[in-house]
Amino acid sequence: MGNGVTRTDFEWVYTEQPHTQRRKEILAKYPEIKTLMGPDPHLKWIVSGMVFTQFLACYLVKDLSWKWIFFWAYAFGGCINHSLTLAIHDISHNVAFGNKQAKWNRWFAVFANLPVGIPYSASFKKYHIDHHRYLGGDNLDVDIPTDFEGWFFCTPLRKLLWLFLQPLFYSLRPLYVNPKAITRMEIFNALVQFFINLMIYYLWGLKPIIYLIAGTLLCMGLHPISGHFIAEHYMFLKGYETYSYYGPLNCLTFNVGYHMEHHDFPSIPGCRLPMVKKIAPEYYDNLPHHQSWIRVLWDFVFDDTIGPYARVKRLCKLAKES
Repeated sequence: MGNGVTRTDFEWVYTEQPHTQRRKEILAKYPEIKTLMGPDPHLKWIVSGMVFTQFLACYLVKDLSWKWIFFWAYAFGGCINHSLTLAIHDISHNVAFGNKQAKWNRWFAVFANLPVGIPYSASFKKYHIDHHRYLGGDNLDVDIPTDFEGWFFCTPLRKLLWLFLQPLFYSLRPLYVNPKAITRMEIFNALVQFFINLMIYYLWGLKPIIYLIAGTLLCMGLHPISGHFIAEHYMFLKGYETYSYYGPLNCLTFNVGYHMEHHDFPSIPGCRLPMVKKIAPEYYDNLPHHQSWIRVLWDFVFDDTIGPYARVKRLCKLAKES
């Protein structure tokens, strides 16, 4: 897996990200992949069912003891909430209602955000565009850890702590690395979220609120599903900056594991990403990929060559806004 030498800097490269060229090559060879682009007609119903399941859970947990609140938050509610954040990821690419109904996608993302307990969807959309456009871009791709994270979280115990605190770094890092003006959609997202939180508190008390927020924080931290955060872009093999995962947890995460395919074709919804690999297997079958997100977390903690510094970085020129 590595040579045992702890990294002291990011892997700086001076080439363009690989996804743009591969997308051109695949579309030239397999133009039928364009038929996979466009909205997923089932996404809005699946997400709605998950949101209402969590509202039902809020009612069911209101009289439980605190130990069971946290148990069910980690074992059940947090899994749904993490899955909803990945639905929000898909929705940010306009795959719920299509590009022609962009606003509907934004509003629906706010609805999907409700069980998460913390306003998130509008800010995620704002920064996620840069993650695709400037993959690995210095001071542009806020998915890249800061120098402090790379320097400090370099031992197994510290990396374990970093995984536990990952939701904190994930949410606060953009404000430090690439701060942007607050948008009206973010204000709307926050107002709707706080109103729903107040309604839940008024109806059922504090425990359902803790159930929702604790589930979000716990399951986006040290949890098997959170292996995708590390699996997607941390450099497990030199020269490769994006990795796919083809295991069973894709069923719970809107196929976010098909991450190489997603970066090649971000306008294809998660439910159709396996078809990309099926149509163009020679572009994916020989690339390194992960078999287990749990194994990814284990390797991240205990392999000295992998840590927050194990990311590809590049200098990117700002694209002209259309």
